Amino acid sequence: MRQRTTPSTADLIGLGMLLATSVVAPLLGGLWLDGRLGTSPAGVLVGLLLGIVAAVVTVFVRFKRYL
Repeated sequence: MRQRTTPSTADLIGLGMLLATSVVAPLLGGLWLDGRLGTSPAGVLVGLLLGIVAAVVTVFVRFKRYL
């Protein structure tokens, strides 16, 4: 039987930083793109969607060993 381990405090802090970065960076990119192209709210929505997808994939890849 496989023994489960728990993530360390450093892993969890890193996860928080990673989640914040993976959602905020594409969102800001979409905001910048909207300002340049005048396509408000399309860029923000696309950036938000990309950020959410990136966050989910990142969490799964990084923490699948704990599942």
